[in-house]
Amino acid sequence: MTAESMSELSYSESVVVRASAETVYDLVSDITRTGQWSPICTACWWDEGAGPRVGSWFTGRNEVPGRRWETRSRVVAADRGREFAFVVGGAYVRWGFTMQPVPQGTRLTESWQFLPDGVAMFHERWGDDGPAQIMERTRQAHEGIPATLGAVKRLVEDR
Repeated sequence: MTAESMSELSYSESVVVRASAETVYDLVSDITRTGQWSPICTACWWDEGAGPRVGSWFTGRNEVPGRRWETRSRVVAADRGREFAFVVGGAYVRWGFTMQPVPQGTRLTESWQFLPDGVAMFHERWGDDGPAQIMERTRQAHEGIPATLGAVKRLVEDR
């Protein structure tokens, strides 16, 4: 992975949800419901800390065809109605949701960023296959974010 390609290792997309920013936040910060909207993460539970507070850790179970794994993540932003974010492995990949009030409700943006420690870990773990593994995770994020946003929108608006 070169420095030039590092800029490709982040992505975000937005959707407008017909609900208040607090309502949207309350859903996306309830990690125990992640399996309802994520195309890869099938379940999450709190490990340390009870709820969406900075510093709390949770475990997520992920599944794709032919592979199942668990990760631990640390909450790095928990500002009700504004932002909820966590970092997988504490240093590898940052996932976040931001909420911005708009006349139609809330603009929900989901963002993803492969962090330098994550890139290094993938190279160490997979050796020569590291770049291919990183690109596969990048593809999954690019495909998963719009699916996640669509599912969150449906869950909030169809209550």
